[in-house]
Amino acid sequence: MNRPDPRAVFPNENIGSLCYIKNVITRPNIIVGEYTYYDDIDGAESFERHVTHHYDFIGDKLIIGKFCAIARGIEFIMNGANHRMNSVTTYPFNIMGGSWGSFPFGETPYKGDTVVGNDVWIGQNVTVLPGVHIGDGAVIGANSVVGSDIPPYCIAVGDPCRVIRKRFDEELIAYLLELKWWDKPIEWIEQNMEALTSGDLSLIRNAK
Repeated sequence: MNRPDPRAVFPNENIGSLCYIKNVITRPNIIVGEYTYYDDIDGAESFERHVTHHYDFIGDKLIIGKFCAIARGIEFIMNGANHRMNSVTTYPFNIMGGSWGSFPFGETPYKGDTVVGNDVWIGQNVTVLPGVHIGDGAVIGANSVVGSDIPPYCIAVGDPCRVIRKRFDEELIAYLLELKWWDKPIEWIEQNMEALTSGDLSLIRNAK
């Protein structure tokens, strides 16, 4: 089968705006799974420009799973954007350099790694704040600001982003989280493409 090459930057030569993110990442603190793509006519291969305030000395990671679809305008704001709020001023004197570099850094909020699960669809112009976890199979509506965790297989929209409904009932969500189709061999995925793209799980062959 002439499947898309997971090592390609642009898997479809006819769609120059669609890029497999894993193959353009240069920062060790960004980890992306296979087949996850970013779609942006203004330069999808420049995905890292959309991960801001990401400093090595802080140590936080952006972790994105497999088979995610991320639309243009995404911005992942990392922990380096946080400022002290328990002091008189929030201004970061120390990072301006010069003699100010010796001023106390102080304790800034640290929210941990930002994690996007597998098979997540993120719409246009979404902002994801530091430390957020977005569960497997979730959908984030366009123009949303995600400041808190989104459970698996939920649809969430707005500013602030809120869950509006679950995609499936609890039984089916539990089954899908156990199935973890994204971790199956690519041959299994191709064999079960009809079931995965229709929602008719009775068509699934060799679920194990």
